Amino acid sequence: MSDVISKEESETQVGLSDDTIHEIEDALRSGYADAVIHTVSELSAADSAELLAKVNDDDRERLLKKHGAAFDPDVFAELAPELRKQYIATVPSKQVAAIVSELDSDDALDIIENLDPDIQQDIIRNLSAKLRVTLEEGLSFPEDSAGRLMQREFVAIPQFWTVGKTIDYLRAAAGDLPDSFFDIFVISPTYHIVGEIPLSRIIRTPRSEKLENLTLGDIHTIPAVMDQEEVARIFQREDLLSAPVVDEESRLIGVITIDDVVDVIHEEAQEDILRLGGVEKGDLYHAVLSTTGFRFRWLFLNLLTAILASVVISFFDATIEEIVALAILMPIVASMGGNAGTQALTVAVRALATRELSETNALRVIGKETIVGTLNGAAFAVIMGVIAALWFGNNVLGAVIAAAMVVTLIVAGLCGAAIPVILHRSGSDPAISSTVLLTTVTDIVGFFVFLGLAALFLV
Repeated sequence: MSDVISKEESETQVGLSDDTIHEIEDALRSGYADAVIHTVSELSAADSAELLAKVNDDDRERLLKKHGAAFDPDVFAELAPELRKQYIATVPSKQVAAIVSELDSDDALDIIENLDPDIQQDIIRNLSAKLRVTLEEGLSFPEDSAGRLMQREFVAIPQFWTVGKTIDYLRAAAGDLPDSFFDIFVISPTYHIVGEIPLSRIIRTPRSEKLENLTLGDIHTIPAVMDQEEVARIFQREDLLSAPVVDEESRLIGVITIDDVVDVIHEEAQEDILRLGGVEKGDLYHAVLSTTGFRFRWLFLNLLTAILASVVISFFDATIEEIVALAILMPIVASMGGNAGTQALTVAVRALATRELSETNALRVIGKETIVGTLNGAAFAVIMGVIAALWFGNNVLGAVIAAAMVVTLIVAGLCGAAIPVILHRSGSDPAISSTVLLTTVTDIVGFFVFLGLAALFLV
């Protein structure tokens, strides 16, 4: 049975298995250079990048220093930006330039765009004149824009050509074409886009047909300065495989393909998740002191909000001293409010990021989350009220925590949806500040209502 399971696991395994990584580590530490080179050379670019990400710092340094030539240049395009930056800082600029020269223009730009300006220039000086101009142009566009994302290699054909002439050209110029492409762009003599034709349509059409008869009227051109999140939304909305990028004068200068957009979607989603948790991008690969420093600032802010909630509790210290059960039940109210609020907040932040939430439906979404909070509050009020009454033999205490539960979950639903919307309208990133504000509100409201009602009806 175990053999069957291991076989099934190996067939469905995506990426490197831990056993393979351990084997490479053992061979590396034992000095079996040939075994390491042979294994590494057989890996795909994605698997090699995974290997470099998972081994410890010393083994990674050995792999890159002694066996760096065994890694395909595409590996460095797949490598996490933080690890890539660490590696580039340890090798000569000429070596980095040799790697960059082997990559597509978009991957080459991705490697150097986040480096220090001095290191960027050292690398660019060692490149060919053509690639140097391409990368300098790419760096001139805003960060996270379509101009940074686009690939400069594309297929553009004059509008007066026929299908047959186009196919003959594609075959003759195979070495100069992009490694993969999905659409052919039909252009005017001034390089303005007249239309775009899927490669599949070219293949199915008779050779004598003119391109101008095939071009699609709905062209999804993307300005070079457009933000990459907006680019991803266009691809998702229109189900695109590729889209042309144009300059200020609407001339074709590049193309964005679906693989780049998938990376953007992953990157933006990861960024939102990390911000909600107060964690820095690339935290996994940062040094201990750097990680500690960033998290300290976030935790310090959380400490201040916790102190604020404690101040509210201190107003009812006499009540708590008289009824110890309140201290036992307080965390339940705060926890339920925080979790309910986080559910609403997560939905709102993600909807804002994907533009599913806007001024048009903001009130409707906030209203829905408030109603959901009300219904859940009523349900848990009954459950917790009965538990508290039976636990402590006090029906009034059960009623107090039930009322507090209702109010807290209503506020949690309302604020969980409203806070991100308010922050977004004010120009702030809701993924950064929402969590702290929500926790503060739900804690203060929960403690104040619960302890306030206890002070009125129990003391």
